[in-house]
Amino acid sequence: MFEDLSLKLDVALKKIRGQGRLTEKNISDTLREIRRVLLDADVNFKVAKVFIENVSSKALGKEVIASVTPGQLITKIIFDELTILLGGDQTELRLNPSGITVIMVVGLQGSGKTTFSAKLAKKLKDKGRKTLLVAADIYRPAAIEQLKLLGSQVNVPVFSLEERDAIKTVTQSLSYAKENHINTVIIDTAGRLHVNEEMMNEIAEIKELAKPAETLFIVDSMTGQDAVNSAKAFNEGVNYDGIVLTKLDGDARGGAALSIRSVVGKPIKFISNGEKLSDLEIFYPERLASRILGKGDIVSLVEKAQETIDDVEAKKLEEKLRKNKFDFDDFLKQIKVIKKMGSLSSIIGMIPGIGQQVKNINIDDKAFVKVEAIINSMTSEERSAPKILNGSRRKRIAKGSGTSVQDINRLIKQFNEMQKMIGQLSKKGSLFNNMKFN
Repeated sequence: MFEDLSLKLDVALKKIRGQGRLTEKNISDTLREIRRVLLDADVNFKVAKVFIENVSSKALGKEVIASVTPGQLITKIIFDELTILLGGDQTELRLNPSGITVIMVVGLQGSGKTTFSAKLAKKLKDKGRKTLLVAADIYRPAAIEQLKLLGSQVNVPVFSLEERDAIKTVTQSLSYAKENHINTVIIDTAGRLHVNEEMMNEIAEIKELAKPAETLFIVDSMTGQDAVNSAKAFNEGVNYDGIVLTKLDGDARGGAALSIRSVVGKPIKFISNGEKLSDLEIFYPERLASRILGKGDIVSLVEKAQETIDDVEAKKLEEKLRKNKFDFDDFLKQIKVIKKMGSLSSIIGMIPGIGQQVKNINIDDKAFVKVEAIINSMTSEERSAPKILNGSRRKRIAKGSGTSVQDINRLIKQFNEMQKMIGQLSKKGSLFNNMKFN
């Protein structure tokens, strides 16, 4: 979502990077351009105005020390202000240490409430919480069935009633949770196409009944300033505790994400940036500010890797890499690990300096499908000893995988080049020094 904004901010900062010192004129020129970039990104105009004023007041009169360039200094000031704009510090989800923690999920129809509920259930279950999903959206066709399907995918039970009564569903779900020693209840409430009195009354009644530790408002980041306006109206009616930004993997301009915290005054607690049920991140303002400025987010990338990579398998892989015995079986395992971490574009966006370089490259996750098909069409002997892949074997693999011989040749060439690179790095010892996560 932030690729275009990031690129335009980089262009706006280029002129001042070439200056020898900060002056009132070059600060003014740069900030005028940045203001235009923010407004183009659909950032609320009042938010953009205050942001520019804050950066300006901090930049004017700043002495540039010998080891820091004007470009570095202004970038640091913008980073600090972006972090403040996004909330400053990370805000934890409140979970009761004893008894039942109730989390109520609210928002407009189509914002991604049901999918988020399942994603959050998975995240909390993985942390050892015994979780229950409650299907309190009795109006949207197939909402209950959708939640049941998602619940089965994350192995979390879903409570629902045949009777279409949201209040009764919530009441009985809390009794069920108590009887079954469940400590976390996530209530998926009904959404509407717009904010209305009937909707607010029902949500207020559920909130009074369930007494949630957290009420989370789900925002579709693709809807721009409409999302900010809805968030403001919802907060006035429900007084929720936190915001969740969904669909951050889309191609909207990102203005809602930058405006909402400042306009509503409530913290952003999670961001959802993919279709997989594992694509849910705790929101850290400074990390998103770093991504927006094209500096990547290596901390989140390492955390994703730590959640995905099995320690035993990692040690086995390291030993194989040391001995330069990395084969197609290992390659296939690593593809599966990468796929679990999320989309390629989201992973690459976290690597400092890489996002700008690949901004015009179409990164297609489906490329993995072809590679997997080719490797799966090889015999175990061929996978462990790629050197035996002669012409007739390659034809057989192409036929079995539904690809061409050229595709097989290309993959083998890339694999051989990768093995050479691994061999060179392992001799120098640099590969394994950089692989450590701790």
